[in-house]
Amino acid sequence: MLNQKNLRTSPRDLINFISILALSISLGACGSANNTADTGQGQGQSGTAEQTPAAAGGDSLAKALALAQPVRLTGAGASFPYPLYSNWFVQLNQEVPDLQVNYQSVGSGAGVEQFIQGTINFGASDVAMKDEEIAKVQRGVLTLPMTAGAIVLAYNIPGVQGELKLSRDTYVGIFLGEITNWNDPKIAKDNPDVKLPDLPITVVHRADGSGTTAVFTQHLSAISDNWKSKIGAGKTVQWPKTGKFIGAKGNEGITASIQQNQGSIGYVEAGYAKNNKLSVASLQNKAGQFVAPTEESEAATLASVTLPENLRAFITDPEGEKSYPIVTYTWMLVYKKYDDPNIAKGIEGMIQYGLTQGQKSSAELGYIPLPQNVVEKVAAAADQISPDFQIKVK
Repeated sequence: MLNQKNLRTSPRDLINFISILALSISLGACGSANNTADTGQGQGQSGTAEQTPAAAGGDSLAKALALAQPVRLTGAGASFPYPLYSNWFVQLNQEVPDLQVNYQSVGSGAGVEQFIQGTINFGASDVAMKDEEIAKVQRGVLTLPMTAGAIVLAYNIPGVQGELKLSRDTYVGIFLGEITNWNDPKIAKDNPDVKLPDLPITVVHRADGSGTTAVFTQHLSAISDNWKSKIGAGKTVQWPKTGKFIGAKGNEGITASIQQNQGSIGYVEAGYAKNNKLSVASLQNKAGQFVAPTEESEAATLASVTLPENLRAFITDPEGEKSYPIVTYTWMLVYKKYDDPNIAKGIEGMIQYGLTQGQKSSAELGYIPLPQNVVEKVAAAADQISPDFQIKVK
């Protein structure tokens, strides 16, 4: 059963719960503790997990792993993939009862810091680690893109639902605090057939160190010299002083704030918007087309980019008439070496599940399934972690 103490009164927690419930309703009764990391157990645990019946199936991942003892992995990081990872880890535990993965949504910035400090078994970030960050980790680092998704501009405008278009100059102007009312002539020009209210704009942004913020501001910097010179890009930025801006923690907090504030607009991972029924804008892409975030338009964006050998690619302003303009890979951060061979095998088993069964649920949950060539590149890179297990993705 779900742990009720995790669902007290926090809007952020409530949104998080609703998202996971909407995405994973088919999972049945499962413990929510599987989705919350004990970040004090940085080296993981093996040998003390409760035994549960093996999942039905033939040649299962559990057989292939053949864990000598139960393993518990802990991870922390980006809120962007949290609904998807939560789904994966619950399903993985059903297939491999001896392997439990606890993941905490703390934001990319905090996840990278905990990973560098070695207090978790794996991290997660919407921006791959930089070379100078990787150099701080003596055990070596693999940055593995495990899924991808769109960042959408979700809004709460009375009487306007699912029909808003925003040109590049317009949405940059909104986030610069230069466009402050929904009936502004620039917004009206983008939307001649929409009746826009005389209503102040409230911009909702992340208050924590966020990979989602980094991806969004990298995009804005790529399309606007004005944004690049005034604000720039990063996991945290100094938001404008003009206009009305409010901060919220995590994609969960952004979602809740948009729902609670009429006239608001904010950037959020597409799955959160989809599963909380938020209206999202169609954005003008590099080719000048207004494109809605759909599975097809997001896949078109991924197809426009070649993933390099180090598996770190940043998509700031994609080519293509059908490409949605703000799409990112999101990475798991794992060590090249683990002292405990069971932990190493558990990490590889987790990765194999995410690259195979996990990809099958991505689109339904609001994410972009990885192209097969990317799956194979990630599997080859990750297969060096344990000499006792071979990742299979075909």
